[in-house]
Amino acid sequence: MEYLGIDLSCAMGSLRNGEFPEKDCLLPLISKLLGYILVAASITVKLPQIMKIVHHKSVRGLSVVAFELEVVGYTISLAYCLHKGLPFSAFGEMAFLLIQGAFSFSLSNDHLYGFVTNSCLIIAALILVACIYYYSQPVPMTTWVRALLYCAVAPTVLAGQINPTLFDALYASQHAIFLFARLPQIWKNFRNKSTGELSFLTFFMNFAGSIVRVFTSIQENAPASILTGFALGVFTNGTILSQILMYQKAAAAKEKKAN
Repeated sequence: MEYLGIDLSCAMGSLRNGEFPEKDCLLPLISKLLGYILVAASITVKLPQIMKIVHHKSVRGLSVVAFELEVVGYTISLAYCLHKGLPFSAFGEMAFLLIQGAFSFSLSNDHLYGFVTNSCLIIAALILVACIYYYSQPVPMTTWVRALLYCAVAPTVLAGQINPTLFDALYASQHAIFLFARLPQIWKNFRNKSTGELSFLTFFMNFAGSIVRVFTSIQENAPASILTGFALGVFTNGTILSQILMYQKAAAAKEKKAN
């Protein structure tokens, strides 16, 4: 029995016999289910941060460079899924369904799963960066230069029109990019002793997602470099999450004392 690319025969067979599925049967099933949950969560993970910025009309405490680097990392991941997995013609229509939030299709292919997840993330990350630019007026010239450079290079990367060796090197560097995307924000939080308009929910989802990716990577026997990257994600997202809790609690105590 297979449903949405998930083989349920092992677990269903054990349950029909009145037995609890064994670990070798249950863990791969959990890994697949968590993968689908990550796809669904990728649609909304940036939404709390976007809503908080728009609601307060402020980007206080947010590191522009940190969120720009996230966009770069997601772009590289999406490009890899496009050119090392399925041709775009096989799932181009699904990209538009994806943008509209429709999830009526099966994600039975690992490359398609990666494409869907990264498409959601890059769209949300671009909207988030646009919000940061909008509420950071006047935008410094250096920021515009970075944005224009991205707009010039990204189409070439997404089209796969670069040297294959360089392409593989870019993909291998994405975990380092995501690591450096977090460091400016961590430093800014520490320096300001405040997390400003950072969304607790967004970073909680990032933290939980990193933990899930570590688990699924172990189950899928992923290379050590990928597992290390996700483990670093747990550390960096966990650090920012703890900063949000610590500094917001300190701010609340200070405000209470002032009153």
